[in-house]
Amino acid sequence: MTQRIVVKLGTSVLTRGSKQLNRAQMVELTRQCAQLHHEGHEVILCSSGAQAAGRAALGFPTLPSTLANKQMFAAVGQSKLMGMWESFFDIYSVRVGQILLTRADTENRHRFLNARDTFAALLEQRIVPVVNENDAVSNDEIKVGDNDNLSALVAVLASADLLVLLTDQPGLFTADPRNHPEAELIREVHTIDESLRALAGGSQSGLGIGGMATKLQAADIARRAGVSVVIAAGSMPNVLQRLSGGEEVGTRFPALETLESRKHWILAGQSPAGSLLVDAGAANALRHKGRSLLPAGIITVEGNFDRGDTVYIRENVQENIRENSNPPLARGISRYNSDDLKRICGSQSAHIAERLGYDYGPVAVHRNDLILLG
Repeated sequence: MTQRIVVKLGTSVLTRGSKQLNRAQMVELTRQCAQLHHEGHEVILCSSGAQAAGRAALGFPTLPSTLANKQMFAAVGQSKLMGMWESFFDIYSVRVGQILLTRADTENRHRFLNARDTFAALLEQRIVPVVNENDAVSNDEIKVGDNDNLSALVAVLASADLLVLLTDQPGLFTADPRNHPEAELIREVHTIDESLRALAGGSQSGLGIGGMATKLQAADIARRAGVSVVIAAGSMPNVLQRLSGGEEVGTRFPALETLESRKHWILAGQSPAGSLLVDAGAANALRHKGRSLLPAGIITVEGNFDRGDTVYIRENVQENIRENSNPPLARGISRYNSDDLKRICGSQSAHIAERLGYDYGPVAVHRNDLILLG
């Protein structure tokens, strides 16, 4: 069966633990991607390594770890990285096209759709998109922050079937295998909870900024959009062919559901600007009855946001009294701004106009604009 596959390559995979990109490793991974391509699959490559390429090109200078210097390395390295991919794929007669993304490209609905259409056009012409975050111009406000989560957003944008996160580890283990030889590989994950997150460690190589924790975040985003996810070792022989052939490799996160296009944007778009703390009755109605969130069920409004912004919905759990300490129950688009919701929270919907002097309907977050997270 033909699949649309997003392959994320971490810096540790591309460098094989050294300070610079390993060309032999890159050619081998290119060969595997090209084979998938020639078998009829649609492949999207999400590549780290721009800063590593830039450092190498400049002779590994010792400079302060400032945002400007990181962007300088990325600016030098991005073209070199893309040139390498272009030359390697050319060996196998596969055309590539570069896409540079920032968080802003997913936050705005129109830009989200434009990016989605660009992916569709490239794939329709049998061109392999090579994606990276636009590090040369990104700042903290518009950065995705790591290529694990970037690849998840790409998988959502492109409506992929499978996201493969290739790393320097064979997958997720029951304990850190570097310190616990008895640790066992977890073959399949159906629930991402706090106990599982506690197993996730940091980046081993220090060359990249993503560790297992960011891979769990990425897996959670992608699987909720109907994309299956696998974390596997990039050094495993023919890892991509083995995965596409259905072999049990690495740690698999089965897709949870297939979301409609609008909900893809809610999931992959702007970071939530605030939170709505709701009572047990509202949480039960959202979780089990498929209802919208009404103002009557809201206890507290946290943060400042506008009408149309994305917010978290959190259930009020008595033992968690710190702000934002409750795990998100859902994510959705608010029909009222934060000031309005503070005035109408706890009120019956019939009293909204009386309290505000106007209303935008009886619900705070409509079911059609909401995705359950827990």
